[in-house]
Amino acid sequence: MSQPLTPFENALAGALGGVFSNAVVYPLDTVKTHIQADKLADQKAHRDHIKKQYGIIQTLMTIVKSKEGPTALYRGFTANMVNAFVQQFAYFYWYTLVRTLYIKRVLRSVDASPALNTATELLLGAVSAALSQFFTTPVGVIATRQQIGGNANQEHGESMLGHAKEIYKQDGFRGFWRGLRPSLVLCVNPAITYGVFERLKTVILAASDGKMTPGKSFLIGALSKALATIVTFPYILSKIRLQAKNSPHNSAFEVLGQIFHEKGIAGWYQGMPAQITKAVLSQALLFYFRDYFEILTRRILALSNQK
Repeated sequence: MSQPLTPFENALAGALGGVFSNAVVYPLDTVKTHIQADKLADQKAHRDHIKKQYGIIQTLMTIVKSKEGPTALYRGFTANMVNAFVQQFAYFYWYTLVRTLYIKRVLRSVDASPALNTATELLLGAVSAALSQFFTTPVGVIATRQQIGGNANQEHGESMLGHAKEIYKQDGFRGFWRGLRPSLVLCVNPAITYGVFERLKTVILAASDGKMTPGKSFLIGALSKALATIVTFPYILSKIRLQAKNSPHNSAFEVLGQIFHEKGIAGWYQGMPAQITKAVLSQALLFYFRDYFEILTRRILALSNQK
């Protein structure tokens, strides 16, 4: 059996997998962010249709037909790739570290990777995600602002630095952690994803040849993320609204209350098809690419040990 990777090595493999997977689905990510932020409803031409929920194709065509053209689908690409790397690196680092400490200190197991029950996997995943959020939220806020666009201050511009200056000018350092509370609640999302992933992996490996392949990772990752997204979607929506520029809201409950008043419970799931499509593809590709980067990391380590 291969030796488990260190937290840093595991985090690097996961972060690289995250960047590649997010790069593939980025245009869809831009579309779902516009839908969730109600960007179209805020534009003058669409004010009479504020209660209309734009679908994936309608939103895609509206963005493509804008002044920027198709390049608008890649607005904020750099910030989002940085966010993806930081987010996945932080999560996988803390997840590997917390899981290893639990196995060694609590279980005192000699097995480096024992099978844990679902509740334990969910708890470890939630703790890891919470720790990582404190480091990743500032980049996430900048990425959301840049992706939606509309930085009114031309002096600062639409760059990462420009949005960072605008956030600091408006809200100070606290502005970089807007949406932190719903983000902490959303820690159950990766917890559910990775908890279900680990359980399904155990079942599938037991029923097959016992080998984990990138193809199996893709399938299990897709199923796991779909379930997690459906459960946590209203809070995902509220986080996007909180992080948008000039948001009048101060809490997730305030956001959800206004949406309920305007559109009812259905409004809480505005953009969910786009979110699920993007999230499932991204997560499945993350597990797929992560397996390859893990193999590559092991090979690099093997070569370095031979020197």
